[in-house]
Amino acid sequence: MYVAGIDAFLAIVQTQSLKKAAELLHLTQATVSYRLKTLEEEMGAMLIERGKGIQKITLTPFGESFVVIAERWSVLKRDTEKLQASGPQLRLSIGGSNSLNTYVLPPLYRALMKHTPKIRLVFRTQHSIELWDTLERREIDVAFVKMERTVPHIAVEPFFLDESVLIRLATPENASLATIHPTELSSENEIYWNWGPSFQLWHDRWWDPLRSSHTPVDVAGLIFALMEDAKQWSVVPKSVANSFVRSGQFVIQQLLDLPPARVCYKITHKYPKATTIRSLECLNQYIDLLLPKVADKREETIL
Repeated sequence: MYVAGIDAFLAIVQTQSLKKAAELLHLTQATVSYRLKTLEEEMGAMLIERGKGIQKITLTPFGESFVVIAERWSVLKRDTEKLQASGPQLRLSIGGSNSLNTYVLPPLYRALMKHTPKIRLVFRTQHSIELWDTLERREIDVAFVKMERTVPHIAVEPFFLDESVLIRLATPENASLATIHPTELSSENEIYWNWGPSFQLWHDRWWDPLRSSHTPVDVAGLIFALMEDAKQWSVVPKSVANSFVRSGQFVIQQLLDLPPARVCYKITHKYPKATTIRSLECLNQYIDLLLPKVADKREETIL
């Protein structure tokens, strides 16, 4: 398709004048006429009526039909030029569980947003088990989950180890108590968030699951909203607790019998799309830079 001819044709339609079209395009009137004629020869039909006594620009029936196509072509041309000007683009679709996306991963996401060249990012928040299925269907490129599975063609690696702590309201009596034993905690005052199988096993060792009178929640944010009494308590990953403490309304207390740390996993397809390999490499660099190594965190927990 003769692009210069389409530009000339649309300029004539817009200005209703060969002379004004030439001024709009910064060309001579002869050049505009030549380009229009060349386009008509390519199309095999007249686009604009010509003849003695015709003062106003009038489209032929063929020209009226073609103007819609020419306008679409012009839009595609502009979009193509914008794409060419932006250069090669990186993209990455990331999935994460609610607590990881809220309390652990924002520094990583902020770093990716500032990366040069720019990475086009798409975020998705789902439950961990859903993220496994979403990744397997290749709807996302990488996911951060709180559970490990064995799925063909999906690579799994731990990326973050989150120790567990007790969180309570920042009252004078709670602030003065640095450590506490599970036997000193009543289940009727617990706001219970089950963030993993290993935590559930530890919890059942101290509080009878059949007789427990705790208040269950399914997201960490509800703990923040529901806790209003000094006797209330909740055991959460430290990344969540740190966020609560920053509000000034909560304190962390150390449990004498520590719950297991929460292991968080990064999962990717073993055969990633060619268009995302570079983006995944950038992601891994920022993970190494911003998040503590799992081995390091395990050493800290043992000590």
